[in-house]
Order: sequence, then structure tokens, then C-alpha cells
Amino acid sequence: MAKLIFLTSLILASFNNLEAHELNPARLTLDEVETNSFEVVWRFPSNVLTKPGSVVYPSNCQETVNSLPEIEGKYQVTASRLICESDLRNQELVVKGLTRMTDALISIQFFDGGQFEGLVSVNNPKITIPGESNLYPTNYFWLGVEHLLSGIDHLIFVLGLIFIVVGFKTLIKTITAFTIAHSITLALSVTNTFQLPQSSAEALIALTLIYLAIEVGENKKYQRTPWLLAFGFGLLHGFGFAGALSEIGFSDSSLVYSLLFFNLGIEAGQLLVLPFFVLIVWLFNRVKITNFIYQFSSYLIGGIACFWLIERITKIVI
Repeated sequence: MAKLIFLTSLILASFNNLEAHELNPARLTLDEVETNSFEVVWRFPSNVLTKPGSVVYPSNCQETVNSLPEIEGKYQVTASRLICESDLRNQELVVKGLTRMTDALISIQFFDGGQFEGLVSVNNPKITIPGESNLYPTNYFWLGVEHLLSGIDHLIFVLGLIFIVVGFKTLIKTITAFTIAHSITLALSVTNTFQLPQSSAEALIALTLIYLAIEVGENKKYQRTPWLLAFGFGLLHGFGFAGALSEIGFSDSSLVYSLLFFNLGIEAGQLLVLPFFVLIVWLFNRVKITNFIYQFSSYLIGGIACFWLIERITKIVI
């Protein structure tokens, strides 16, 4: 047991910068208030080590900054006015300063009711604004996938569920219950029907992982009702997803579609990792040191969760 604790502590010590909810894309919003005149809001993650990114507009556009950058949550926000000599459609925007972990979502609302949603990355920082509006904000789908795959706490929770579930049908019910639950609270929170502060939601998510770690350590197996556990904890995880989506921002005119595509992206990301997690747990159950692996996994999940809990409570108090 002492060796197990030492090994777990050694691994945890290597996670000096362990973070969750790493989805922090930049966000450029242009709202055309008069013909060829836009109110601009540029949101760039304040935790990026490089200098804040910038937007290069077409040569026939002139930008006037209205205020100094302000910190809002995880973002540095700059407001400005953009005046162009001609229609912004069919012209090119370039976003500089992006990183591998920081994409940029571009949202444009035109004066005539047209709209555009686009996504650029460090590999493809240029985008041409099409002449026709795109009806559906499908880029939120990819943001949902990215959020799930970068949300270490959500991934660990899904992995922990697989440890304690017996039977493929039970696993499907459990994952479905988790999906339904976080979809409900995601929708309630984003539509302002019922909200939970992001910091509190993240602290409670850490608690769900601690509870799950205890269940894994005791090698409990649920054959009938693990979906009840998944549903209850999934409600809390939904508030975490909602916080990420709210920080990114979305257009009120496309709220329903943004929410739908973001949620579908989360589910797609979940389906991508699920077979891999199932294979891992299946292999663990086939070896002769199953008890050691379950104990080690319990300490690892619990240790990481305790670190997050302390960190997140500290943020609330301070």
C-alpha cells in the first residue's frame, strides 16, 4: 500500500500545471449598426502566454479602438468601431497570434439581417466572408468536440463510470443518462432558466470525481442502476459545459442552434473516446493485478480531483 501511495504521489507531482476546461477560443464579434459600419468586440484568452492576438481587416476598412482592453473572466476584451468603404462580404480577414490551443470564432451580424459564423486556427488563420449567410452555426459543433477532448475532468469521469459498470447494455444506459442529464442543465443554464456559478460548478464536479474514485477503489460493480449515479452527476457536469459555452459567447438570434451544435459536438467527442476507454478497462480486467490497478486508478483519480477541489475552492474564496 505504501508503494502504491508513493507511486501515485509521484505521478501527481508531475502535474504541476494540471488544468481542466481548457477550451478558450478567441472570439471576434462584428455587429453592423449602419451600412458598412460595425461595432466590434475582440475577446482573447488572457491565460495565453503569447501577446494578445489581433485581427487584420481588409485595406478598405478603418478600425478605431473605443477603449483600453479589460479583463472579463478568462478573456481580455477590446471594443472598437470598424468602418469600411464597401461591403465586408467576399473580403478576407486574418487573425494573428493564435496558438495550437487557441482558435478564433468569428461572428458577423449584418445590417440587412444576414449573418456569418466562421472558425480560424493557427494553421488556417485566414477566412473569406461569403456572399451568402450561413444559416446554421456549425462551428459550435467543433468547439463542443474540442471542449470534451480538452476537458480532462469530464474524460476522467467517463472513464471512472466504465470502471464500475457491468455489462454493455448497462454501460449504454449509463452513458445515455449522463448525456441526457448534462444536456438538460446545459440548456437551462444557457437560456438563463437556472444557473450555477461557474466556479461552484467546477468545484462540485471535482467532488463527483472524488466520490467516483472511492467507488473505483472499493471495486464496486453496478449491474442495475449506475445510470442513476451518472444522471445525478451529469446534471452538475452540464453546468460546467454551460460555463464554457457562455464564456465563448453566442448570438441571441442563433442561440438554439448554437446550443444544439455545441451539445452534439460534446456527444461526438464522447463517442470518440468511449471505445478507447472501454478497451482500457477490459484489458485491466483481464490481467492478474486487477486489484492493484483499481486501487492505483482510485488514488490517481482521487488525487487529481482533490487537487482540483482545493484549487477551485481557493478561487471561490479569494
